[in-house]
Amino acid sequence: MMIEKIIDLSGFPLLDLFGVQEKNLKFIRQIFPKVKILVRGTTLKFTGNSEEIEFFEEKFNHILQHFETYNRLSENDIIQIVDSDSNFKLSEHATDKNVLLHGRNGKQIKPLTANQKKLVKACEENDMVFAVGPAGSGKTYTAVAMAVKALKNKEVKRIVLTRPAVEAGENLGFLPGDLKDKLDPYLQPLYDALRDMLPQQKLIDYLEDYTIEIAPLAFMRGRTLDQAFVILDEAQNATEMQMKMFLTRMGKSAKFIVTGDITQIDLPRNQSSGLLHALKILKNVKGLGIVQLTEKDVVRHRLVTEILKAYSA
Repeated sequence: MMIEKIIDLSGFPLLDLFGVQEKNLKFIRQIFPKVKILVRGTTLKFTGNSEEIEFFEEKFNHILQHFETYNRLSENDIIQIVDSDSNFKLSEHATDKNVLLHGRNGKQIKPLTANQKKLVKACEENDMVFAVGPAGSGKTYTAVAMAVKALKNKEVKRIVLTRPAVEAGENLGFLPGDLKDKLDPYLQPLYDALRDMLPQQKLIDYLEDYTIEIAPLAFMRGRTLDQAFVILDEAQNATEMQMKMFLTRMGKSAKFIVTGDITQIDLPRNQSSGLLHALKILKNVKGLGIVQLTEKDVVRHRLVTEILKAYSA
């Protein structure tokens, strides 16, 4: 008796999943010659006898599980999954305790320095963490990785990334376009980190349905952020009132990370940094972690470290 079943692939980037010119899909069809496999839009329909259909469904779900974890799929991956027994486990290299997640094309995203590892640990142990350090020390990148990991593990329902819209020597008013057009270049470092960690179509979907929201700090006023992983980046440019406003947005089951570089404050001289103020008055609050990164944590070009040392001197 022939049986027909359907698997919904919405949310999966099909070009990455099935490969260029459907290379992976063609290979799967070769492995399962007795199963008729048809893809229409975001729906995979497969037909065969009950035993073949049950086996295919199990293995294809394992393939999806593998792809969702590693953001890559090769013919060798498919063979290993199909040949594995019913107690399927992800590849052993997934158990590297330092790997936070696998980014685009299977890139391993993990803390690279001792202080970046401290940041990860602090985030695991506290609901609110301040990460302070120079440019290139990985504070924002590590924070975004922790947020994406939490979203993938369904620990939160959304990610909110925000920055104070303070001009660093340039005037946003002279940039072309509407408010979003003016602010998007300023928020570009956050987009860059996300592009490293999520397939392009998945990121587009998350941004369109506001699973991931990127907005200037002023847009946080009046909100309560529940079941969200929230990152305030460039926090040294938040005023004391803005910082208080942001920190009190914290809702139930939320994680907050505040990142900043106290050597790059772009506020007018008559305004004090909310980050410096918060670090001073909140340092003894239980359940709040503070991690200090240094030029030793810089993972950019070696010249960046030397430049930071020269400016410090």
